[in-house]
Amino acid sequence: MSQTAVPAPYEIAGARVPIRMWTDPATVEGQAIQQLRNISTLPWLHGLAVMPDVHLGKGATVGSVIAMNGAVCPAAVGVDIGCGMSAVKTSLTAKDLPDDLSRLRSKIEQAIPVGRGLHSDPVDPQKLHGLGAAGWDDFWERFDTVAPEVKWRRERAMQQMGSLGAGNHFIEVCVDMSGSVWLMLHSGSRNIGKELAEHHMGVARSLPHNQGLVDRDLAVFIAQTPQMEAYRQDLFWAQEYAKKNRAVMMALFQDVVRREFARARVGFDQVISCHHNYVAEERYDGVDLLVTRKGAIRAGSGDFGIIPGSMGTGSYIVRGLGNEAAFNSASHGAGRKMSRTAAKKRFTTKDLAEQTKGVECRKDSGVVDEIPGAYKPIEKVIAQQRDLVEVVAHLKQVICVKG
Repeated sequence: MSQTAVPAPYEIAGARVPIRMWTDPATVEGQAIQQLRNISTLPWLHGLAVMPDVHLGKGATVGSVIAMNGAVCPAAVGVDIGCGMSAVKTSLTAKDLPDDLSRLRSKIEQAIPVGRGLHSDPVDPQKLHGLGAAGWDDFWERFDTVAPEVKWRRERAMQQMGSLGAGNHFIEVCVDMSGSVWLMLHSGSRNIGKELAEHHMGVARSLPHNQGLVDRDLAVFIAQTPQMEAYRQDLFWAQEYAKKNRAVMMALFQDVVRREFARARVGFDQVISCHHNYVAEERYDGVDLLVTRKGAIRAGSGDFGIIPGSMGTGSYIVRGLGNEAAFNSASHGAGRKMSRTAAKKRFTTKDLAEQTKGVECRKDSGVVDEIPGAYKPIEKVIAQQRDLVEVVAHLKQVICVKG
């Protein structure tokens, strides 16, 4: 294949429903391939597309786009419901940034709790530039309708609104190839999304129609049942929580930048935001379907998206090309090529410092599992989906805040 050729999807043979994959199956771990075969056995499945950042997940494979008719699989969303990305281009340029970025990193970490941190008092959206109060009262009133098992988490959920979390979540200051400065972050629905997901996964596994599945983690809810309606209600609320969480963090992030660069009177473009662990109602082949993206973004024609690499390799702003063979989807990032446990065994803090040279970030043992060497090369992942998205901007981080 030439460098300019448009990649065509591979198909995994022997599946009940065709599995279209935007990477060579020979390069994918055997356990992930088996997971995809397991998914293809579900009788409600309409189609399955697999992104180039594919790797093993719990129940459903990360990097999978699962279109189902009259059913939805909670494990195909994952426990971080609504996890996704937000990014915004600023009026700053690389020349405006100080040589020592440690102060700016510290200010970001002071404004936005990371790891298991939360705000001592809930953030008031009315006090944040560009957010306002509209819709917030209704949003929190709808919390009273979620599963009774998690209602007691309301105070914690309010305090975690506008916080980062740990793992592969991050906040970054980036510079694009033209020298413009961008703000970017990656987070989801925090603990409340996790608890809602785990509750409904447990309910699904107990239902009679799921007892004969090849993998009980693939348990589904069926349309027009009380269990499906309860899940949909909590799912869409958690997806909204995740979106609002990123919006609050981005507003806090922008406030830090405004204060630190007050003389520059910083301006911001429209924020780009996209989920990559979620369910959407979409229509393909003349059929109304529930499309689950686990580690994938929507890439309909003209849709803006964000595909990050690792903490030392940069990210891409993309525009969707609307490829219906992939259910209008694209990858959500570089994708892991080894587990966190394997990365900790293989790499040291010295390796981390070397691979994140030039980035103001943590370089301690607590984030060795996030080392760039544990991820697939982001440039290759982008090249494998040239028929799914076009690149709008290539960013390289100069600050990376991790939990």
